[in-house]
Amino acid sequence: MSNQWLLSLVLFAGICSVQSFVSLSKTQTLGNLHLCFARTQSEDETSLVPPVMISRRDALITAAGLAALVASAPAAIAADTSVPIKASWSSVDGLNSNSDDFVSFDMSAYKAMEQDPTRTPLFRKAIEQRLAAAPSESLVALDLGTGPVALFAIIAAELGAKQVYAIEANPAVAASARDVIRKAGWTDVITVLEGFSTDITLPEKADFCIAEICGSVATEEGAYATIRDAHTRFLKEPENAANWIPSRIQTYAAPASYGLHNLFGPPEFDWMKLNGEPVRFNCRDPGLQLLADPVLVEDLSFCSILSKAQDDLMNKQQDLAFIIDAKRMEQNQPLLYDEFRRGNSSPAESERLASETAHSLSGIALWPRLFLGDDIMIDSRGYPSGTPQRSHWQTVLPIMSGRPVGGLIGGEKVVVALNFDVPKSVTKSSKYSMDGRVEFGL
Repeated sequence: MSNQWLLSLVLFAGICSVQSFVSLSKTQTLGNLHLCFARTQSEDETSLVPPVMISRRDALITAAGLAALVASAPAAIAADTSVPIKASWSSVDGLNSNSDDFVSFDMSAYKAMEQDPTRTPLFRKAIEQRLAAAPSESLVALDLGTGPVALFAIIAAELGAKQVYAIEANPAVAASARDVIRKAGWTDVITVLEGFSTDITLPEKADFCIAEICGSVATEEGAYATIRDAHTRFLKEPENAANWIPSRIQTYAAPASYGLHNLFGPPEFDWMKLNGEPVRFNCRDPGLQLLADPVLVEDLSFCSILSKAQDDLMNKQQDLAFIIDAKRMEQNQPLLYDEFRRGNSSPAESERLASETAHSLSGIALWPRLFLGDDIMIDSRGYPSGTPQRSHWQTVLPIMSGRPVGGLIGGEKVVVALNFDVPKSVTKSSKYSMDGRVEFGL
């Protein structure tokens, strides 16, 4: 039996149950392995995947025992050279989406959103502030994408909305929302409207809109198309930022290193067989570490979404430049060492792997930030430095080279042309691409 098949079988025996075990071809191995890793939360958090999966940490414990068979250091890079990096993917890649054209969720994902303490309480606070600005039972609210428990629609009703219109595209989810609303006793206040919002006409215009349709890349859940349409048809005063919750969503980006990218390499594993599909991380996962200060790459203001200025920001190439930070790499190395040690690597092997990973680049990581009001923000990673913290949103990492770009010492320049193709149709997926290079001593 080849190392390829031995590793495939042992790794999957360690990270998947009998029910989820699949036959692997040489072209499937790495993609399936990382789907298992990427869709699992840390042990102490709500999982976004079915319970047959286990944590990335436990997967690493299994994987680390095989590291000697597959690990190879990133290639040394000569001074005064540049190394090309690139990736492209769609908004549904790397997700358990029920559609190939737009992002949708299963019930476990909805549960993780509902139970996220960095999300739901802040939305409640923003809804309460908006309703408190007017007499009780005088405002009409709109909830775009209400979900299976109509969470924000019910919160709005409880806090004194006169009428709430809750739109949901998924028929099964809409049926669940109706049932929850009926059991909660709010059928006289909340009306569920089934279908894509672009196909629905409200009985009346709303005073404000709740639209938690921000993806881990802010635009990947169709916010641009959805809010453009809602701005035109659904609100009495859509130019007022106070009438949107959130009023603004953003995406930040930074170069990153990734432990498993360093741990596994050819000939046993070919990372390019992911075909651009990004790895999606828990935002607290220590296996991913940032190498430079984050920069803003998407900024979507709901109240001015129809303006020329906003339109000019969308679907326009951005030329980004990062400088690799030696201090960050120094701080990252002990965190990576601890992670490899938890994976049962020896101290010496953990030190080597941590050093190689800390001084290497795997791709450009992306994550969202939301503005719910003047003083209410949700950060999926710490702002402005991008420090890890708890969130149901994920950090998205497209793998941009077959092996990590290694030998970083600090001061290297990462230059990336970023193109986001964000459609104006809610039934089409966004497309993302990055093309650039890492410059050594240039």
